[in-house]
Amino acid sequence: MAYLEPEEYPNYGLPEGTSADWITAATALINSYCRRPDLNVTQYTERLRLTSGAQTVRLSYLPLAPLGTAASPLVSLEGRFARPRRGEVVEGSLAQIAWSFALPGQWSAIDPVTVDLDVNTGELTLPWNLFGLPFNEVKATYTAGLATVGDDVKTACAQIVRNAQATPALNASRTKIDTMQMQYFSSSLVDQTVQVWLRPYVANRLG
Repeated sequence: MAYLEPEEYPNYGLPEGTSADWITAATALINSYCRRPDLNVTQYTERLRLTSGAQTVRLSYLPLAPLGTAASPLVSLEGRFARPRRGEVVEGSLAQIAWSFALPGQWSAIDPVTVDLDVNTGELTLPWNLFGLPFNEVKATYTAGLATVGDDVKTACAQIVRNAQATPALNASRTKIDTMQMQYFSSSLVDQTVQVWLRPYVANRLG
């Protein structure tokens, strides 16, 4: 879904006759820069490893947003006491019991009510598992995105189109533009001003 509608073009400094292909290409470039499929509310599923000894993990996509009538952006949550990574040492009687009963590797549901969720940062603070051990991997399904696309994203979209039309190599006299061609020039089209507008929506952990 394009982030600018034709009737909005003049409000963001674009001529009324601007081809929709420019807006579509700019929208795709925004999604690529933010490393997500869409800025609208979307459901994501992530598997995240916890730092040894920690009980917190941060979701990649913000802002968190409940979908429809849901009260929480968390759809489901699972955790497991997985096999230690290289360099991690599992010590203690509880850990030995867990290994004896083949607990490691088994996913168990976590009640979202028992999780402390910071909706501003996407940080989850997890409870201890059945054996009183910390989880070291979590699988979270949640919803995040914009229920309404704001002026920052719309302004960024319009600015990318203006930057593209001012780039001679993109041939601004054309009525259509290829998305891959704009991707090639993304370093100059997504300038520092655009980056500031889009910063809140860039995925946290994906590069």
